[in-house]
Parts: sequence; structure tokens; C-alpha cells
Amino acid sequence: MSSLALTLLYLLSAVLGVALFRSLKLPPMLGYLTAGVLIGPYALGFARNPESARHLGEFGVVFLMFAIGLEFSLPKLRAMRRQVFGLGLLQVLTTMLVMMALLLLLSRLRGGVWDMGWQTALALAGTLAMSSTAIVVKLMVERAELESAHGRNVMGVLLFQDLAVVPLLVLIPALGAAPEDLVSSLAWALLKATLLVGLLLTGGQRVMRWWLTLVARRKSDELFMLNLLLITLGLAWLTDLAGLSLALGAFIAGVLVSETEYRHQVGTDIRPFHDVLLGLFFITIGMMLDWHVLVDQAVLVLALFIVPLVLKAALILLLARGVGSSTGVALRTGLYLAQAGEFGFVLLSLAQDQGLVRPALMNPILAAMVLSMLATPFLIMYSNRIVMRLVASDWLQQSLQVTAIARQTINTSGHVVICGFGRCGQNLARMLERERIPYIALDLDPDRVRQAAAAGQSVVYGDASRLQALTAAGLARASAVVVTYVDIPSALKVLAHTRAHAPQVPVVVRTQDDLQLDKLRDAGATEVVPETIEGSLMLASHALALVGVPLRRVLRLVQEQRDARYQLLRGYFHGADDDGGSEREQERLTTVSLPPQAPSVGRTLGALALHAMGVEVVNLRRSQGRMVEAADDVVLAEGDTLVLSGQPAALALAEDKLLRG
Repeated sequence: MSSLALTLLYLLSAVLGVALFRSLKLPPMLGYLTAGVLIGPYALGFARNPESARHLGEFGVVFLMFAIGLEFSLPKLRAMRRQVFGLGLLQVLTTMLVMMALLLLLSRLRGGVWDMGWQTALALAGTLAMSSTAIVVKLMVERAELESAHGRNVMGVLLFQDLAVVPLLVLIPALGAAPEDLVSSLAWALLKATLLVGLLLTGGQRVMRWWLTLVARRKSDELFMLNLLLITLGLAWLTDLAGLSLALGAFIAGVLVSETEYRHQVGTDIRPFHDVLLGLFFITIGMMLDWHVLVDQAVLVLALFIVPLVLKAALILLLARGVGSSTGVALRTGLYLAQAGEFGFVLLSLAQDQGLVRPALMNPILAAMVLSMLATPFLIMYSNRIVMRLVASDWLQQSLQVTAIARQTINTSGHVVICGFGRCGQNLARMLERERIPYIALDLDPDRVRQAAAAGQSVVYGDASRLQALTAAGLARASAVVVTYVDIPSALKVLAHTRAHAPQVPVVVRTQDDLQLDKLRDAGATEVVPETIEGSLMLASHALALVGVPLRRVLRLVQEQRDARYQLLRGYFHGADDDGGSEREQERLTTVSLPPQAPSVGRTLGALALHAMGVEVVNLRRSQGRMVEAADDVVLAEGDTLVLSGQPAALALAEDKLLRG
């Protein structure tokens, strides 16, 4: 097969594999692996030589390590030091020691395919200690669990694993040396790595900043991109020349760039290369997998799949308990991190290149690693059921948490439920306090909750995306729910729970931009407030005022933009206090939900003639959460929620007519 035909085959298989797994809501990496297995020499046989794409696949690893280095942040490590250098360090060291001891015990007892030296056992132990950042983080984002207790543990461990890959990339090539040269090879590799890394990180940062500034001043995107490729591949070549791995040089390049002001631009520019070439690397890994092994050595593959999975989960459970996590949180952490990871493939491939892993053992290990990654979405999906079944105290702890929330809201009604107590939530709480409106805030940051509670604010520890927490916060009695954090999956959960259990309660959602606006509105959001639009309006108003546009005209232009954008507050941005003197400035909003026996049920809005009272229906939401246009021919039904605008006296008359006739 020609090189062009082979390239087209890789691209076609990658597109089909990723499209299929995306439709199944599974990570694309599994699509690449499956595509590689199918087109490889052991299945359909279209690509008979995995080595033909091996070099391109290595570039994928290079750019992966560059991206990891780019995300390397001392403030981030400092903020998560307990999870990273506590649980993360313990996980990697303990897992490697236990796995290594187990492999050496098998070597002594069984021999044969298990006959191996401590060098091979150490390389395989490092491989099995890794977990999949790509799969786990994606699933946690979708489940809105990044800020949960177990989510922080998982992120800390994954971050340390990323860092632990660097010394392993130095160690494994040295382990492949002859036994008599092993000590000198390890010492020489360590010395070279220390000197090279020290040289690059001490003087390299100033040189990198100077060089990137010089290139950026040319104002050429093409030149900037070429320069990134030169830096990444150049430093990878330099470490390879020094007898170290390509990936180590790429990691150093990423760390150097991360200390400059260009890191975000670089991350955006490099991502297409990183994603495409890394996908190609996983295709080559899949091509190495002989599916016949799954049949011929099914028992061995299952043992390699189940034993490391269970052992790793158990070790992480014990370690997480040891550093202070509850049993439920510790078990969830173990379940989320039990699988093999993408760096495991990198280390396994490197160990094979050094002759440390026998071909007879290579395929069973590879098959078991792929199976563990395929099992991960299901482990995470059913993690809550597993924890509830195995850990009775977790149910009790969650019940106590819900009880603590309910205790604060048991005598409260007409309050606002604030989901998230960050900067935005705190500002909202201050404004509600000024208007003497009660509220309850749910947040997952224990330090923030403790400080806010000490200051006398109504804040409790709880996950707003969980129905139990929302119910305990008095969702059914609330006057409104406000999602103050920028997390679309979690916001959609809040909307689903509210629509199902308290459809009369309006929900306001904060987003970063308006890309998900329709999706959130369809899910039942009464109003969606994108940060970018509000920021752009303030920016435009200041700019117009500075260039001489009269202030009245500026305010009118901004009001027109808001009128066009926000349905609920249409006509309400007048630039004056609503306690002012004019009739128009005294207009307010009120929400009315129709009970089953309301006389207005079954009548049209036109027949009710609310406009004749000076009241406008600005929003109408059905009991299922669906928004409908408030036209005169719309027939009202039980459970409908109307948002009315008008003066206080007119609103009272309209509410009386809707509810009592």
C-alpha cells in the first residue's frame, strides 16, 4: 500500500472511530484504539506494518508532553499540594512498590512468561501506576464532579501522575542497559537529566520570553506557529541527543513557555497538532494489539485486567482514607483511578523499545489495559450505586449533610437558592441582604463554606446538582434559583431537578458566553445571563462616553441592547432607582403560579385582559418547564407560571384575578 493510501486509511479509520465513540458518549481515545485494532495486521490487515506510522505517533507523545508542561503551574500545585504531594505521591509510590513486588513474586513462583528481572518489574509497575487523565476528566466534567471531594482527590492524583512520568521517562531507557552497566547508566542518565533540566529551567525562561516576544512582534501567525514547532521539536531532539527521551524535552519546552505571557495563545495554537498526532499514536498502539490473544489467552488477559484494577482501587481507597477522606469519598476516588492510562501506553512502548518486555507478555498487558479503559465509563457511571451498597456510612454522611441543609431552611419560604458561593454568588447574596430577601447558598468548597458561615451568612456545604441537596434547601418553597457558577452540565442538572420537582420556581443561569443559550432555555431556564454580553455592553458604554457620545444616548443604546437580549427585564433598565418619582420607574416584576382550581385555568390571556389593568405578561412557562410566547390566544393550564410586570397596585389586582377570579 502506498504512503498516501496508508495515510488516507489512518484518517478514515480515525474519523469513523471517533464519530462512533462520540455518539456513544465515550472518549475519542477509545475510538482511536479500536480503529487501530481493526485496521491492524491482526484483524482486517489493511495496515500490515505498525512501524510505518510509529514515528508520526511519537510526535503525538511529544506534543502531549508539551501540553502537560504548558499546564504546569506552581500556583495550581500549591493550591492542591495536599492532594498532589500527599495522596498523589503516595498513590504512585505505593502502587509501583506493590505491583513490582507482585510481579517479582510471580516471576519466582511461575517462571516462563513471567520470568523477569527487577528492571522489567519496575518498568511495568510504573506503567500500571498510571491512570487515564483524558477519560476520567472528561467524565467528571460531564457529571459536574470536578469540585466535589472525590473530584479534588482524583485531580490531585492525576496531576502528580503527569509529573511522575518525567522521571520514569529518564529511568526506563537506563533500565534497558546491560546488568554490569546498569548502575553507571542510571547515574549517568540522572546526571544528564539534572544538568539539562537545570540549565534549561534556570536560564531558559529568560531566553524563551525574549525569543517569543521577538517573534510575536513580527505579527505573523504563520511565523509564530513555525516557531512553536521549532521550539517543541528542537528541545525534544536535544534531549534525545543527550540519550534521554523525546518526551522529556517536549515537557521542558512546555514548562518554559508556561512561564511566559504567551502560554494561552500557545495552548490554542498547538492543540490541533496535539490532538491529531496523539490520535495517530493511539492508532499505532491499537495496531500492535493482537485480538487473537483475547481468545487464546482469555484467562491471562482477564487476570491482568481484574487484578490490577481491583488492587489499584483498593490501594487508593486505603491511601485516601489515610489522608483523611471519608470511606465513601475514598472508594469513589479508587473507582475513578483504577484503570490504565494513556501515559501507561507511552511507558509500555518505551519499555518494549528497550527490550524490557517480552513479546509474549506485551499483547496480554496491552489487551488488559485497553479493557480497563473501556470499563472506566461504566465504573464511574455506577460508582454511586457501588458506594451506597458497600459503604453504609456514606449514605449516613450524605443524610447528615442533607439534614444540615434542611435545618437552616426548615422555617424559610420565598427565599432564593444560590447554587455556588463564589464571587458572583457572594455579590448576589449581599444585594439580597440589602433588600431583606432570605437566601440559602450551596457550595462545595469546605473552606469557603466555613468562612462564610463564621461571618453569619446562610451558606451550607452541598452539591447543588443533587436533588437531595436542592430539596433540603427548600426548592419547592423557594421564590427563585440562581446558578452562579459557569458549569453547563451542572446547570442542566439543576434545571432538570427544578423542572421535575418545582416547575413553578424560576431559574436564572450564569454562563460564560451565549453558545449554550438555547440549550439552557430549552432545559427550563427562565433567563440566561452570559458574562461576555454584559462585559461587552459595559465596555461599549465606556468607549462611547469617552469618544464624546452624550451620556443619555449611551444609556439608551445600552438599554436597547438589553431589551433585545433579555426577555424578563425588557424595558427595565432606565438608569434610575425604582423608588424614584415617575410612574414608569415604579413598575415591578412578580411571579404567579396557577393552582389546579384557579378560575383562570382554561381561559386565554386575551380573555383575561390583564393589559387593561396596566399589567404585561413578559414570560409564560408551562408546568413541564417549556417557555411559550405570551400571546392573546394562549390558553392557560394548571401549573403554568406567569411573570408579570406593572405597578404594585395593578399587579395585586392581576394576581387576584388570576387566582380568585
